[in-house]
This record gives sequence, structure tokens and C-alpha cells, in this order.
Amino acid sequence: MNKASNLIALISTDDGTIDQVKKSLAGTYDIDVFANGMALHYAIQNMHAYKAVISDDEVIGINGAPLRKTLIKLGYLSTPFIILPAHIDDASRQIALKENITDFFPKPLNQEALHIRVPFLIDNYNPSVVTAEKNQTFKLPLIKRIFDITFSSLALLLLSPLFLIIAVLIRLESKGAVFYYSLRVGTGYKVFRFYKFRSMSSGADAKLKELSHLNQYNTQKNEGQPVVAKEEVKEVCDICEQAGSPCRSPLFTDNKMVCEKIFLKQKAGKIESAFIKIKDDPRITKVGNFIRNTSIDELPQLWNVFIGDMSIVGNRPLPLYEAEKITTDKYALRFMAPAGITGLWQVEKRGRGEMSEDERLKLDNSYAKNHSFMNDIRLILKTIPALLQKESV
Repeated sequence: MNKASNLIALISTDDGTIDQVKKSLAGTYDIDVFANGMALHYAIQNMHAYKAVISDDEVIGINGAPLRKTLIKLGYLSTPFIILPAHIDDASRQIALKENITDFFPKPLNQEALHIRVPFLIDNYNPSVVTAEKNQTFKLPLIKRIFDITFSSLALLLLSPLFLIIAVLIRLESKGAVFYYSLRVGTGYKVFRFYKFRSMSSGADAKLKELSHLNQYNTQKNEGQPVVAKEEVKEVCDICEQAGSPCRSPLFTDNKMVCEKIFLKQKAGKIESAFIKIKDDPRITKVGNFIRNTSIDELPQLWNVFIGDMSIVGNRPLPLYEAEKITTDKYALRFMAPAGITGLWQVEKRGRGEMSEDERLKLDNSYAKNHSFMNDIRLILKTIPALLQKESV
């Protein structure tokens, strides 16, 4: 057995826990330490040799049952998964059993138990006795699917002259593709291409540095005095640098990539603004400004509805960086409803001031619990007056 086959992956940022695990398994296994599941995933893709994964988190934590579920979907069912929770109760035990967690060692850690049981679990682990969880994704009611196909196909047909005009105008004003897409997460965490009309000129990213002095976030922090935005975003953040990978947790806004660690520090007021928001952004074309203000840029999503990625009414599909954080029971319910062009939170909160992320997710969950075809029709009828309000969603 070579050295690589004796490796165990440990997800932890606590020096005490890391030291205890290493001492418990010294002489039997070598330990690779990772700060989070993303760094682990990258290493597994390049090695495929970990005998087990030990995660220093709660059962329902981001690096607990949600990570185990992700690893199983990626084909790593045969790798034992062990959790080191600070708290454990009957509910946690039931979740651990349901999510195929191999074992857990509550804190404070019993090093002797780790030394004896971890090798036993690895040597005797039999994934064939584990029933892989069936995807319990939302199943669209037939009447809703019929409505979506009928509505979207008629809309695409009737709007085709408008689509053609907009396409010609976009190409006449600036070179580049008429449509663009971003990856979004919809029903049951399904990832799909989310289409829009292009509203920015080609090379918008390259022009961003030239406009950094117009960043509204920096201006607001300095009492109206514009400052040049600092280059706060590293090519590789600390976590990914450890894994030897490109940034695995980027955030995106207006086609700008921002390291999540930098953003969180900025949010806590520790550094200059990481996000860029420019009033009267010159990168937006004249046609782009018009189609944004009239929501015409969203119309290509009717194709997403027609092919079944989305529904007319549902919870808005989320960018990848947002969706990957919503894996706990508190908010994951939103993904058990159809992804939609319009929905409850767009109608209920539009024009009523700023809405927190928590409020939005609660409304998404509320829709997931109470949606029906008749309620969908009511939301569609409420969407039109909502669109006439100034606030953009």
C-alpha cells in the first residue's frame, strides 16, 4: 500500500481539533487538512485516493450532511464520511442516518476511540449496503407544465418580431453575441443555462478598471469624495491557494469576479469595497439600458420555460455562489419548488423598499409550501402592475 492510499482528508480550521485527529491516527494514516468542502473536492478530483473524509462540523452544517450529499452525487459513495459535531441529539442522528454519514465522534474528542474506530470503519466499510438517496426533486404538476408550454410557445411566437428587432439593434450598436447566459440553480439544485439579451458592450470587464473611480460603494464610504477602487481581489484566495486551484468560491456582480473572503471582510467593514456599482455605467449600451428598464432583456427566459428549465411562476433561480450556501433545512425548501420568471417575493416586495436576503428566502419557502395553479394565476395577474413600479428585481 503506497503512501497516497493511507491519506485521510480532514476538513477543519480549528488547530486543536486538527492536532487531536493527527495524534489519534499517527502511524496509521497521513492527514490532509482542508478549510472547506470546495478545496477537498478539487483535491479529490486530482487524487481519488482518500480512505475517508473527516469533517469538523455539525450534522446540518455546510460541511456536514450537505457536503456528504454532494460527494455522493459526484460518485464518492465508497468513501467513508465521519463528522465531529459539537452537539448531537436524536434529530441529528436521524439526519446522519438518512444522509449516509458513516459515523460521528462528538466533542470533546475521545482520541482512543478515534484511533480504534476510524481504521475499523475504513477496513469494514461496505458502500453496497448503503442505498443511495433518490433525488426527491419537485415534480411539476401536469396542468402547470401544459400551461407553461402553451404560454411560453405563444409568447415566443407573438414576440418573435420584437426579438428580431432587439437582436438587430443590439448588433448594430455593438459587436458581440445577441444573447448571453449565466449558470443558475433551479429546482432540486439543477444547474442550467439562464438566458438574457446582452445589454453591455463587448469587453465590459476590461473597461472596469478605467471606471473604478466612479464606484458608488467607495464614494458612499468617503462622504461623497470619489476614490480609486483598490485591487482587493486576488487571483487565488487563501483557501484555494492551499488546494492549488483557481478560486473556488467567487462572487459575481455586473460581470465582476470578487473573492468571497474579500467580500465578507468588506461587509464587516474591514476593507474597501470589493463590489463595483457604477451609476450611469457607460458599459451599458443605449439599447441595453432600454431593454433593462423595460425588462425586455429577461424575455429569452421564455425559452428556458419552454424547454422545462423553468416555469412561468416559481422561485427565481439563483447564481451558483448563492445556491451553494443554501443547503441547510432552514432554506433548502425553496429548491423543492419550480424555478420561475416571476414569483411571490417579486410581487410582494417590489416597490416597498429594500428587502433582506432572509426576507426573500422566507417568501421563497412560503411559495414552496403553498404553491398551487390558482395561486400561480393570481401571481401572474399581480406581476403586470408590479412591473410598472420603479424598483428593479
